[in-house]
Amino acid sequence: MKKILLPVVFAALAITGSAQKKGAIGFSFNLVDYNTPTNIKNTNFSDGLKTMQFKDLIPGFSAYWHQGITSHLDYSIRYNGAFSPKFTSSFPKLKDYSNELEGAFHIRMFKDNVAINPFLTAGAGIGNYSANNFNAYAPLGFGIQFNLANETYFHALANYRVSFSEAKLPNNLFFSFGVSQNVFAQPVKAVKPLPVVDNTPVDTDGDGVPDAKDKCPNVAGLAKYNGCPIPDSDGDGINDEEDKCPNQKGIAKYQGCPIPDTDGDGINDEEDKCPKVKGIAKYQGCPIPDTDGDGINDEEDKCPLVAGVKENHGCPEIKKEVIEKINKAAGNIYFATGSAKLLAKSNTHLNSVVAALKEDPSLKLNIAGHTDNTGKADKNQILSEQRAAAVKAYIVSKGIDESRIISEGFGQDKPVDTNATAAGRTKNRRVELSVKNF
Repeated sequence: MKKILLPVVFAALAITGSAQKKGAIGFSFNLVDYNTPTNIKNTNFSDGLKTMQFKDLIPGFSAYWHQGITSHLDYSIRYNGAFSPKFTSSFPKLKDYSNELEGAFHIRMFKDNVAINPFLTAGAGIGNYSANNFNAYAPLGFGIQFNLANETYFHALANYRVSFSEAKLPNNLFFSFGVSQNVFAQPVKAVKPLPVVDNTPVDTDGDGVPDAKDKCPNVAGLAKYNGCPIPDSDGDGINDEEDKCPNQKGIAKYQGCPIPDTDGDGINDEEDKCPKVKGIAKYQGCPIPDTDGDGINDEEDKCPLVAGVKENHGCPEIKKEVIEKINKAAGNIYFATGSAKLLAKSNTHLNSVVAALKEDPSLKLNIAGHTDNTGKADKNQILSEQRAAAVKAYIVSKGIDESRIISEGFGQDKPVDTNATAAGRTKNRRVELSVKNF
């Protein structure tokens, strides 16, 4: 019998596998041996095994639930039914049919996606083997499970079941051969398509220049510029191929060149009122005007509306005889000693000055009073101012607008000769007259 049973057991152990189950329901064919463990206990292991007889094996079946916990651990809950206990000689009092309920854990050697996977098992169970008699036991053993696509499982299991009360139930050997089926569908792994080999060069910007040669791979350009756009060297928005001045910022109106400055005066032609003649910004690019056309620009011309000469700051030249007449009158102005009272002998010459001013309305007269250093300086200052004012008052009294006359005194500060002699002091006591027409 030993020679028959052992090949069956090992063949069964070689055809099963394990996977982490989502939940599988299974059925198995069982054989229970109550005699051999007792014979081993009473003799020895070798002699006990020799007594194993196929006729002593009690057939049965199981229905069970199998559930994965981890990739290496399952548990199962099974119902076992056993027939024909009359085949055992040691326990003739057993019922013709016994019921068992059993729970067990199964620890796998490999992960659950391996096709053939050995495992160890341990658990606890209870059964009724005679009228109103229940007994607990602990199954300990090993097995192999064969996995078909994580859906169907074939099992081979060999347990040594230790009874908690050998008086009621002996220790026994339990052999099971079964199949289980997953109740829940396993997730189908998506099959990755084989990569399509595309030997077409990558051209990210679609400009016809492959990225490997494109210096601007993200911007469409031209092969002429290594895949980059036409450059704009001066950054004026006009590309170099259309820009007549590629290194100077300009505008489209002038083909990329700056607004021209024809006369080179720093004012562009669009703002220059005199684009062909150098000028200044103050006059919108035109030269400083010369209103009277005397060759002296208005900013330097004291008489911008009357043509004049450079020597007289752009005003008309004063006649020589007028100057001589003014100078002669200045030398013939007399005052009472120490006073600003104008003496009558001065009138004839002052009248000639009045006549000259009336003849040329553009003339303006300047009167400057001076003294010698006799006396106090502050009094000399006042005296000089008063004498100049007296001359002005006389000329105004003759009909000349006082706005054309300026009078001022300088006291003793501007001598023309020494004050150490009487002659010198006489020269220093004077009233100077000068005319100008600006």
